[in-house]
Amino acid sequence: MSAGPGGDVGACSPPMKPVIRLGVAQIACTADRHHNLDLHRAAVSEARDRGIDLLVFPELSVTGYRTVPELPGAACTAADLVELGRDIAVLAGFIEAGRPGLFHNAAALLRDGRVVGCHAKLNLPTYGGLEEGKHYASGHRLDLVEALPGWPAATLICADAWNPALPWLAALKGAALLLLPIASARGAVGGDFDNPGGWDVTLRHIAMTYGLPLAMANHCGRRGDLDFWGGSRILDPFGRCLAQAGEGPEIIQADIALADIAAARHRLPTMRDAAPLTVQALLADSLRDLR
Repeated sequence: MSAGPGGDVGACSPPMKPVIRLGVAQIACTADRHHNLDLHRAAVSEARDRGIDLLVFPELSVTGYRTVPELPGAACTAADLVELGRDIAVLAGFIEAGRPGLFHNAAALLRDGRVVGCHAKLNLPTYGGLEEGKHYASGHRLDLVEALPGWPAATLICADAWNPALPWLAALKGAALLLLPIASARGAVGGDFDNPGGWDVTLRHIAMTYGLPLAMANHCGRRGDLDFWGGSRILDPFGRCLAQAGEGPEIIQADIALADIAAARHRLPTMRDAAPLTVQALLADSLRDLR
């Protein structure tokens, strides 16, 4: 890459921060999109005043999570949300209008007044009280985006994190952050499954195993028959919880250092020893056995 006129390469780019302040906005969404956007704006304003660099909102935070979504009326594009990411970087969840008749459960990363990236949910649950597979089209990509200068991030939405291959692939691609908006309600799976306890195990496993700090943003309050338990949190690359919300609306924050990520991955070199080519060969063998 060559330097631009009168300056060094990257002279106009913001400097990389060795330590960033990560935030999560646990908000009580409703069916009113305009009200939800007001909640977003208020949270962004508070986060800016608190020095937060990147703020993560829950799954479908703009529309509110709905068991049976009103797709055409609620859908928009990521470009419609750029105003939220002018002062700080923001990850917001929304119903994305794709090709005619197709809608995605999506999350847009917004920074500097533009769309930096958009993730469409890959793993659409249709079990228990969950019916997303009946309404949304599945995404097909897992991309890294520069959430902040020098900070590559991957986004997984809720059930994406329960497919063990997806966090592994995010780490393998080189993510320094995992952004994880969810909509987890008590009893959504049913039976003896404990959603809050299950998420605690899953999040700690991902962060510690891959040296991957993460921000999980959940809903709070009741929405019809859905009882959202909150519990949003930020974990460091050693799997330690740095900040955790209660059951009501709240903004939490924690500082994440690149040096800690490097130290965690050096001491527990899971990704160094990931052996993707071996996994690829084993997967090919397994697929042959399934025929």
